[in-house]
Amino acid sequence: MNVLIIEDELPARAKLESMLSVIQPDMKIVAQLGSVAESLAWLASNPEPDLAFVDIQLSDDHSFEIFRRHPVRCPVIFTTAYDKYLMESFEFNSVDYLLKPITEEKLKKSLDKIRRLEQHFLQGSLMKLIREDKSSRSRIVARKGTEFVALNMDDVAYFFTEHKIVFVRDFTGRQMIVDRNLAELEAELVSRSFFRINRKFLASQKAIDRFKPDNGKIQVFLKPEMKEDVHVSKETAPEFRKWIGY
Repeated sequence: MNVLIIEDELPARAKLESMLSVIQPDMKIVAQLGSVAESLAWLASNPEPDLAFVDIQLSDDHSFEIFRRHPVRCPVIFTTAYDKYLMESFEFNSVDYLLKPITEEKLKKSLDKIRRLEQHFLQGSLMKLIREDKSSRSRIVARKGTEFVALNMDDVAYFFTEHKIVFVRDFTGRQMIVDRNLAELEAELVSRSFFRINRKFLASQKAIDRFKPDNGKIQVFLKPEMKEDVHVSKETAPEFRKWIGY
């Protein structure tokens, strides 16, 4: 397994490397980086690792900026001294969130979690599900609590954002967190009959229960039902009508 470490504190970096060598000696640390700029440069010119350990507060910015500017598809274990970034970490490929100081016991549990997740998806490991070719993707990995779910795309009703977090809801009403933004999902799912209703919603055609004109806009009623009103803008209304076949 090729591992990337992004950590700006040299003692913490050395300690993590030492613990990894004890817990899982077959791991290969491909790079140790200390800033957002350095990480972006490395990711742009090297193959993606199998796993990344990433400190959140780096010398030049929060590490979330790395993934906003260069989305990665490998699992990420975030490390930090603060718990206030937990929810924001869900926007990315967060598999675990380790609070410093990191102990060997915490690290071992985190690596055990990755192994359990891989075993859970016997038909294709977590890493393969995250990495598989977008054009042929038939499933998406979503988070429900501390577990990950391989959700079939045919079961997805819609995606929506709330408090900067992207959620997916299936036709049974289950709601889970996904680690990509709506723009990325829209690019992947345009060929699977999904439509960007507005800045907040990306819906499957099967999730459109009914719709009606509303002062130039179009009010859309989704299934499962949303409590808030959902509208297509005046500018996007013609495109929506064409997509829905009206």
